[in-house]
Amino acid sequence: MMRMSPFKIYKRGQVDDFVHLWTNNTLSSSLNRIGGGMESSILQTLPVFNLAEGTFLLQFISCSSLSSVMGSYCCFSLLFSATIVVFVAYPILADGKEQITGPAVTVTKHLFFSDFRLDDPKIVNEVKLLGSARFSDEKGAIQIPDESQLSDLRHQAGRAIFAYPIRMRDQLTGTPASFETTFSFQFSNSSAESHVNSAGSFSNSGGSGLTFIMVPDEFTVGRPGPWLGMLNDACEDNIKAFAVEFDTRHNPEFGDPNDNHVGINLGSIISTTTVNASDAGVYLKDGLIHEATIVYDGSRRWMGISLGSKTIFSGSLDLSPFLNEYMFVGFSASTGNMTQIHNIYRWNFTSTSQASLRAPSAETCESKIMEQIDQGVQSSASRSSKKEPPRSLLIFISVMALAIAVFAGLFYNGRRRNNQTKAAVILPDKRQRPRPPNKPRRFTISEVSSATRGFHEYEMLGNDSKGIYYRGKLPNGCQVAIKRFSAQFLSPQLGLDRRRLLKEISTISRVRHPNLVPLRGWCQDNRETMVVYDFYPNGSLDKWLFGAGVLPWTRRLKVVRDVADALSFLHSKQLAHKNMKTTSVFLDVSFRAVLGDFGFVLSSTESQRFEAAVSQKADVFEFGIFVLEVVSGRGRSESEASQEERELLDFSWRMHEIDEKARLVDRRMGSMVSLEQAIRVSEIGLLCTLNENRGRPCMEEVVEFLNLERPIPELPPNRPVALFPYSSTHTGLCTGYSCTPFK
Repeated sequence: MMRMSPFKIYKRGQVDDFVHLWTNNTLSSSLNRIGGGMESSILQTLPVFNLAEGTFLLQFISCSSLSSVMGSYCCFSLLFSATIVVFVAYPILADGKEQITGPAVTVTKHLFFSDFRLDDPKIVNEVKLLGSARFSDEKGAIQIPDESQLSDLRHQAGRAIFAYPIRMRDQLTGTPASFETTFSFQFSNSSAESHVNSAGSFSNSGGSGLTFIMVPDEFTVGRPGPWLGMLNDACEDNIKAFAVEFDTRHNPEFGDPNDNHVGINLGSIISTTTVNASDAGVYLKDGLIHEATIVYDGSRRWMGISLGSKTIFSGSLDLSPFLNEYMFVGFSASTGNMTQIHNIYRWNFTSTSQASLRAPSAETCESKIMEQIDQGVQSSASRSSKKEPPRSLLIFISVMALAIAVFAGLFYNGRRRNNQTKAAVILPDKRQRPRPPNKPRRFTISEVSSATRGFHEYEMLGNDSKGIYYRGKLPNGCQVAIKRFSAQFLSPQLGLDRRRLLKEISTISRVRHPNLVPLRGWCQDNRETMVVYDFYPNGSLDKWLFGAGVLPWTRRLKVVRDVADALSFLHSKQLAHKNMKTTSVFLDVSFRAVLGDFGFVLSSTESQRFEAAVSQKADVFEFGIFVLEVVSGRGRSESEASQEERELLDFSWRMHEIDEKARLVDRRMGSMVSLEQAIRVSEIGLLCTLNENRGRPCMEEVVEFLNLERPIPELPPNRPVALFPYSSTHTGLCTGYSCTPFK
């Protein structure tokens, strides 16, 4: 028997198809030339390939056994055919570049935490807290947010994750790992709220919810509010993340069915599947400790979710597109305008994944070694006749080469120092340190110019007294809006100076809220100053209110509430927007309103005392006019309207005096509008335009009015005489109605 070396591992179908086709065609043509009667018997007795357990062998019957049947010509033909198979099949098979794999092994990871008390060193070493989160020794639980460090628990987000990555996907086959996790959790009020509730006062409880997450890194804290601390960058594509959310806040713009549901999120905050927890008799906000179990079978792509003893979801689910090979597992939670403490008491997690050992190559070096031995025996005489160089000579040559290299290096460095004293050294660009995802950064002029195609006029979105707006596209494909400030606005005599502007941009960059346009970065040099925001394809609100289409009442009410939440958050941080108008409000793809185009933030520590005192009150006043614009579908001043209706605020107060506020409501909405609700919202708008010391509410109170959490105070029967008893040309706060009496 003639023996051949085994090949590498290849796909069985690829090898069989090629070899059987080639050998049958080649051998058939050879045998036909000798004698057709022998062909079938020869092919039956010729085992060409044998595939078994990771090896690939060619076997040939000996030439002597064939010669008795067909003669020497048949033997030569078969050997020639076998040679062609070896030298032709091998390159084709090797092109597959398939890695040699050994037997499959099971990779298992098990975590168990009976509680989360700090006296256990394993807790500190293996559980990592991010954002607003803490270990509570009193309850033996993880608490999100951390009420011990914050007086205001609104708009907080935190994570608690296992400190080491866990293998969740087989890169070779793409099969996700199987896992099972069980954890107990509870939603409760903060200590301060519990004290208020015991006194019989109103409770502002009810945070956004808790998620069990698998995320790709251990550095990111997700956004607060409806994002549940799960995602950070809503604009990023192909997000590798998976979560099961236990949501206690109704956000219709994200497809939430109610404020008591469980959802499955695959790389998005919008759940692919939602389950009403009430159907299982579970109420997440009842203050009880609930136990959740999540089971996933990676090979079947099947998931089951249980609350207590009741299964609330069971079905097929493919997680492989949303998992990296290694992921971090844990929990995230957040609060919005409402607050609650999310407690995790115990956690059990087990994952099982399949992996293939990297086996040694099936190709051995035995034949090569034997060939070298044979060559060694044959040439032993010739090698013995040659004298090997003395070992001392080799050492001398090595030392000399090393010495020459050292002297050459010293000589080169000396000349380099002399050159540096004669000419300036050009340093390479400073490499930026890695920064967390979505953190605002400084853009270069070339980056912004490339994103806007050289500030092409086709990319222009609009302009105002402060500058021009452009649409841009970053190298990662994310669209942005770029505000390019005019030289007149940046002049110290006519506008803000650059130093102050950069301070205010820095202040904006630290503000994060679901209803505020996030700042992606800025660009500044000796001539240009620009700000880069997220881009919203639906544009600004004024195009929807005053354009050809008609925005339905439900969306208008949602816009008013979203903007009120944004302003309330800004004011809670001792900041002001200072540019509240319909052109500053943008709509995302789900028609969620986000407030942007700051008229730049003023803080009490970095601005004049006068500005700090009046800027937030001016925001409330401008918000009142904004509300009237949304309800009526008209601008604040329309020259084409009749004299009575030309000034919107004057007209609104007149309708209030004669008790005909229904005339304010946009007639284009037809019968789909709730007239009683629209009149109530218009009253809130009028309330915001009262004198500063005669009943004008703060934005926190306005949010409660809109959410029906507090009754609206009664409006005065007549309009106020003046809104501001002062004016300021420096701040620009008093414009239009703000500084003039009614006519």
